[in-house]
Amino acid sequence: MFIESRECTKKVVLPKATDFRRCSFVRSHSTLKTLLLCLIACEVLFGALGGLAAAQDAPSANTTEVAEVPSPQQQSGGAGKPTAVAQAQALHTGKTKKHFPGRGAIVAAPLPIVSPAIGSGIIPVLGYIFPISEKDKVSPPSVIGAAGLITDDGSRGFGLYGDLYFKEDKYETTALYGHGNIDYNLYGIGIAAGDAGLKLPLSQTGQVFRAEFLRVVKWKIFVGGRFWTGDSLVVVKPTTDTQLPPVPPDVGLNTTLRALGMRAIRDTRPNQFYPTAGMKAEFTADVFAKDLGSKYSFQSYRFTFNKYTTIAKNQVLAYNLFGCFTGGEPPFYGNCVYGVNNELRGYVAGQYLDRHMFATQLEYRLVLPKKFGLAAFTGVGEVVPGASQFFRVDNFLPDVGGGPRYELSKKYHVNLRVDFARGKNSWTWAVGVGEAF
Repeated sequence: MFIESRECTKKVVLPKATDFRRCSFVRSHSTLKTLLLCLIACEVLFGALGGLAAAQDAPSANTTEVAEVPSPQQQSGGAGKPTAVAQAQALHTGKTKKHFPGRGAIVAAPLPIVSPAIGSGIIPVLGYIFPISEKDKVSPPSVIGAAGLITDDGSRGFGLYGDLYFKEDKYETTALYGHGNIDYNLYGIGIAAGDAGLKLPLSQTGQVFRAEFLRVVKWKIFVGGRFWTGDSLVVVKPTTDTQLPPVPPDVGLNTTLRALGMRAIRDTRPNQFYPTAGMKAEFTADVFAKDLGSKYSFQSYRFTFNKYTTIAKNQVLAYNLFGCFTGGEPPFYGNCVYGVNNELRGYVAGQYLDRHMFATQLEYRLVLPKKFGLAAFTGVGEVVPGASQFFRVDNFLPDVGGGPRYELSKKYHVNLRVDFARGKNSWTWAVGVGEAF
């Protein structure tokens, strides 16, 4: 989960929407880090909130002390033999518990942020992870949390989040609210605009609210609807630069965005904090329409697939595939934004954006003694105006990098993450809570 990024060629961080991640010893159904179209300021805040719940798409590193609870189906096969999932868990588990602890846990962290766009500051984060009912041994624990944003250039904001599970994991409901203002740079639309490096300084103020309700159907698939609403105002900041990218038509206007959408997810990870086996597939679709009161009519689709494999004791290979597709007539911040949600690292979020995007990456994770860990990764992706233009070598945006991990919460094994990454023409470093995916 993206918390902060510093780009060493002095480019800007354009935060990307991030849904809050929940925690589960058995399984969780991730909330995709989708685009918060209504407010870029809230994106930073929800990224921080997501880390406290170990970021469903960004599970935290584990240690050999982790307590996991495989289901009966995971513990044994049809002939009473352990399955591959159970065997993978055994390599990473020093002891097990038969049920989720009765008491919850508070996770707090003052996360640093260093950005050439919004300055240096802090993101104070507070989360509470707990089971709604101690009698319910099936549902993942619920999460409530809050995060703030304070930087030395005047950027301010706050966010609230709740993610509740009940009825033995048959239902899930989430809600989030954010309000704030943030400054960032817009490079323009497309690969050519990103390569040119011309920056338009913008300031955006607004708020956003989202709520959703999911229910399990079959084969561990959860499906449900959701609702978005928000408003914002984007203005151009004073600048002495004479060479600037085109000013978007929605700058200077109060914009309301409202949408109805759906989310479907299947998650077979035995422990999402540090998955050692299993997979997670998720699809979201949001339809912003003028009939709902939205200024713009457009459609936003996101797909994520993650796969985890144990290759040796305390060693995991994680794979990620992400696709983004936008239809209709979105505002500039309604496009697919490269570099957000760690898709991919090594790039300033917002330098490359367009109608369509894909990114894929592979990460090696190693658990070390004394709560430490390491990760190394590489990947490739691109942004294009049309789906027919995918996979053109000249447009590829590769990355490579790695970084240390340190366990923040012994009970939930939530890690502090520092990543150093090299992109096509720049490199970045970022601080986050939980692994990248």
